[in-house]
Amino acid sequence: MAAPAATAATKGNGGGGARAGAGEGGGARKKKGPGPLATAYLVIYNVVMTAGWLVIAVGLVRAYLAKGSYHSLYYSIEKPLKFFQTGALLEILHCAVGIVPSSVVLTSFQVMSRVFLIWAVTHSVKEVQSEDSVLLFVIAWTITEIIRYSFYTFSLLNHLPYLIKWARYTLFIVLYPMGVSGELLTIYAALPFVRQAGLYSISLPNKYNFSFDYYAFLILIMISYIPSWDHSFNTYSPLSKAPWRVSHGTKHCPSR
Repeated sequence: MAAPAATAATKGNGGGGARAGAGEGGGARKKKGPGPLATAYLVIYNVVMTAGWLVIAVGLVRAYLAKGSYHSLYYSIEKPLKFFQTGALLEILHCAVGIVPSSVVLTSFQVMSRVFLIWAVTHSVKEVQSEDSVLLFVIAWTITEIIRYSFYTFSLLNHLPYLIKWARYTLFIVLYPMGVSGELLTIYAALPFVRQAGLYSISLPNKYNFSFDYYAFLILIMISYIPSWDHSFNTYSPLSKAPWRVSHGTKHCPSR
């Protein structure tokens, strides 16, 4: 699930970049990037995350070659997928402490939506783990994250190869619909099992006088993809009027 577009993002260079503030004494102020220690940490973080998603990619390829089939490849990369996708929670911390100039709210939404799908849907509903839709979003995420973290790493080092920049702004045309389709189909496949087991649902009466229907909640999650589609797709689009600000582990959206 992707977050809506943020506002007022301008060109960056991986070190924080410069942002023009409206009404700031009639002139543009340069916003300082992270200090040397923060930059070193961010480089290490992005290198580790790039390597982690490469491990997932290699695991998928090896499992496919060994099995001769693409079915149920999820089990071959389940542990590293959970680990590195959950590791993206650090991106929220990066925003909260200010070493990455991104919205904590938007970053939280972007990261938590994937963590939710991994743990609250795919992990919790074992029956969907063999669905082809899981492989669909896993492949889309894997390619996207290898490109994304590589992009941030090289940007921080002020040496961004053209191929990575091209992939960052072009492959979304295929990867974004592919990932969203896989996510939606996986949640849809989980619905009958959630209803049958009453997973995470709370029924009345109880001492808290509170009820929660996880089945209905998942349906609302699926519906929420509809209004977010236009914002999210345009967020990734290279045709946007303003370029993306380069961050160090989080996504920044262009001005509309």
